[in-house]
Amino acid sequence: MLRRLTGVLLTTAALLGPMQACAATPAKPAAGAPANAAVLAAGARVADWQLSHMDNFDYVPASQFRRDTEAPRDWIQAAFYIGLTAFADASRQPRYADAILAHGQAEGWGFDKRPRHADADATGAVWIWSAARTHDAAKLTPIRARFDAVLAAPSTVDLGFEAKPPQGGDPYCQARWCWSDAIFMAPPAWIALTKETQDPRYLAHADSEFWATTDLLYDKAEHLYFRDSRFIAKRSDAGAKIFWGRGNGWAFAGIARILQDLPKDHPSRPRYEALFKQMAAKIVTLQGEQGYWPVSLLEPQKTPETSGTGFFVYGLAWGVNHGLLPAARYRPAIDKGWTALTAAVEPDGRLGWVQRVGVAPDQVGPDDTQLYGVGAFLLAASEVSALPAKAKP
Repeated sequence: MLRRLTGVLLTTAALLGPMQACAATPAKPAAGAPANAAVLAAGARVADWQLSHMDNFDYVPASQFRRDTEAPRDWIQAAFYIGLTAFADASRQPRYADAILAHGQAEGWGFDKRPRHADADATGAVWIWSAARTHDAAKLTPIRARFDAVLAAPSTVDLGFEAKPPQGGDPYCQARWCWSDAIFMAPPAWIALTKETQDPRYLAHADSEFWATTDLLYDKAEHLYFRDSRFIAKRSDAGAKIFWGRGNGWAFAGIARILQDLPKDHPSRPRYEALFKQMAAKIVTLQGEQGYWPVSLLEPQKTPETSGTGFFVYGLAWGVNHGLLPAARYRPAIDKGWTALTAAVEPDGRLGWVQRVGVAPDQVGPDDTQLYGVGAFLLAASEVSALPAKAKP
């Protein structure tokens, strides 16, 4: 079981090398590109801290979705394990794969009670990785049953976020992918399932639903996503459009994960690549002086924030590594962002400055941490570690 592995994980931390500490405000990052070994060491320190804290979430205030954090099949833990799958592959350290497989075994490769919610789909990507890793198709039985039920009766509900059941509960539109976070949570799992099973139906559904979401929420002038339909006409106190940093991080990282498994000859691939490049070009113009991205992308950066920054660094580095983004243009932002991320890691490996669970730009403090922020950090570490070393001047 996962909880029994945490003691083993702690014994490895001393071997990973020193890390920068996080003060009340992280020090201004030093210039220069990180060495790949140092990137993996930073990722290992953060991963090990999180794995050693999976049996007690007292560090998450009870008022800030602790119950959701404790849910082993929901999106918060899923985002962490998605990052850990990438880091397990990049680091080649068996303890991370062991932790993922132990988690899946404990959960029976299953899902929560929301049969059509993207947040509940997210853990499916971890189960697919596990099935591929162990060459065990039986691990896919629950996800195939879940997705097949959606395919048998796909929802056609309107994507507007406002309408809710009279008795309360999730908006009707969350039977589909009507918010930017969902781009990270659901379509990568659907497309990965087609890759693993060779059943084209899952990819076809994901492709259709992704573009329905994008047609509604993607601002073609700003090249950014609104979080959901409620924000399309909403403006900040300064009169600016509101584009949530992490909300766009979810989308940008989600598109990278889609492209990772989308067939090279798929007819929609040119559209995804064009969208990814367009977002990347906008994103690099919004990076703050310290290397972090603002919580509200069109407004000045007030504090560090590591979850959106982690997703942006991941997506940009993925694009460079896969030949979609030119290194000469994007590598400076990647290096600056990665150095900023490591500046927010405490000596014991705890990642700070993670904006709490929410739906919009909000305050963030040095002690705020969450599993999805760690997942973003590990995704970033996995791709930054694969970048070619820079030649010394």
